[in-house]
Order: sequence, then C-alpha cells, then structure tokens
Amino acid sequence: MNDTTPADGRVPVTVLTGFLGSGKTTLLNRILTEQHGLRIAVIENEFGEVGVDDALVLDAEEEIFEMNNGCICCTVRGDLIRILGALMRRRDKFDHILIETTGLADPAPVAQTFFMDDEIAAQLRLDAIVTLVDAAHVLRHLDEDKPEGVENEAVEQIAFADRVVLNKTDLADQDTIEEVIARIRAINAPVEIIPARHAEVDLARIMDVGAFDLDRVLRDDPAFLTDTEHQHDATVTSVGIDLPGELDEDRLNRWLGELLRAKGGDIFRSKGILAIAGEPRRYVFQGVHMLLDGEFGRPWQEGEARRNRLVFIGRGLDRDALERAFAGCLVTAGAAV
Repeated sequence: MNDTTPADGRVPVTVLTGFLGSGKTTLLNRILTEQHGLRIAVIENEFGEVGVDDALVLDAEEEIFEMNNGCICCTVRGDLIRILGALMRRRDKFDHILIETTGLADPAPVAQTFFMDDEIAAQLRLDAIVTLVDAAHVLRHLDEDKPEGVENEAVEQIAFADRVVLNKTDLADQDTIEEVIARIRAINAPVEIIPARHAEVDLARIMDVGAFDLDRVLRDDPAFLTDTEHQHDATVTSVGIDLPGELDEDRLNRWLGELLRAKGGDIFRSKGILAIAGEPRRYVFQGVHMLLDGEFGRPWQEGEARRNRLVFIGRGLDRDALERAFAGCLVTAGAAV
C-alpha cells in the first residue's frame, strides 16, 4: 500500500488497539472486506469467559485465530508467539498480519514481542500500532482514578500509538472533539490523528505505513524492552453468560434498557449474539456505556443450536444479578411465572 515501506522481506504486522467499544471490530471488518489486494491473517484477543467477537467478525477468506483465555499483554503472550510461529510456517498464504487486542490491553508488551524473540524479529516487522479512540466516551476513561501501580489502559494505548483513529466523531460535539484532540496531543504530541465515523478510514493511512519507530519509543521509554510488568485494574471484570433457549424480545429490551440506565456508567462494554423467539435470524448487539446498537444478522443455520452468548465488561459487576435477570428474559421463564 505504501511504496516507502522498507522492503526488507519481513512480514508487516499491524497491532489494532483501543479501549472497549472504540470500534476495533468495525474497522477489522472493513479491512477484511475492502478490495485492497492483501491477504491478511488475523489474530483476535478477547477479554472474557464467553467468546463473542468471533461471531461479530464477518465471514471472510482470511485466516482468523482467536485467543480468549486471557489478555494478550499478560498471560497469553506465549500463545501469541506460538501462533505467530505457526503462521510463519505457512508464509505463502498471507501478506500481512493484523493483531486485534482486547480493549484492556497495554500495547507495549505486545510490541515487545517483536523485538525480544529472535525468531519472530527475523521474520516479522512491527509496521504500526493503530489506536482507535471513541470521541464520545474516551474522556471519562482518561480521567479515571486508578489504584497505585495500576496503569490506565486508555492512556497507554494512546501513548504507544503510531496512528490514532478518532472514531465516532458523529456522536460528539465539536467542543468535545477539540478537547479529545488536545488530550491526545498532550499524551502523544507527534501522532497522526485520523478523524472517522463508523471506522471509515483510508487503509493506506494505517497499513504498510512503516510507522513504528523503536528508537523513538526508547527515547520516550528507555525501559521499553526490559519492563514487562503490567497490572490491570482488578475492579474491572467480565461477566459472560451462555444460555440455550429463546428470549422474549419485550422482556429483553425492557431489562437491557433498565440495566444500562442504572449501571451504564460502570458498564464499559456489552455485546452478544441472541436468539429471539419467533425470529429466524440471530440478533447481534453491541453497547458502550448507555449506548446500545443492535440488528438482526444472518439466519440461524439448520442444525445450529439457538444459544444466547452475552458479555458485559465493566466495574463492580454483579454476576449473580446479571445471570438471574438475563435468565428471566427466556420465554420458558415467562411461561413458568
């Protein structure tokens, strides 16, 4: 895509990061479906006990690997190295690797992987860290008070960005957008900021751009290659629910509306694939705080179990209350009342 990219023969790797709900999956779907001529291998990392992101990514010919047993910047970095190694044994099947991190990932340990493992460094080139920023919601996350020793992931993601996609500009007023840009500049002054709606970005500005500069990173953070500690905020957890059956649409809408009105400030992200009674198509929804967006997707396939997979990520979540309330939306629950 970019003729100035060094032709050193190594496979370029884009790390796609951004806080929960910033639009990473939307951008990933654009990359997988646009006519750009690249064959892309995708590695996804999902934070939570129940995998949902695999169903949110559109069907594509690209190879997609999913890691959902931990955060890519912590417990599963060994898995990342193993997947990258396995990919390189099939080097002829792709031109580019895209790594989508969980919204709670610090991109620094992910970037370290490409310099601390000799085999990986010889075959792969970290091309750019692309950070999506939710123009409408990021300020509250940048301003969060964290316990001592706990990193603010939203800040770290911007600090390590080579490109910032300022997404959802249609949901924020001009004053807010200008404040967000000023905050981004205060954290990472030279970064290129690309305004966007619905993650509509010229891919030539974020892929094969040769933007990651290790020397710059070491100037800003001399301990980059030696500091591997990363501590998440323990108050932020994930509640995953996986239930068979069909849901009463009215009860579901009522419950979700009440929940997000009451607790939306503490629910950073919600997403799910649901089976609505009497509806032949899967209902796909994604939410950020109190904003919820849903639509019917592809039909349930013949022989496919109609299950409901739902994930909440947020602070101080009450697992038992969420599980009980969601189960109460099942058609069978209403029949039993």
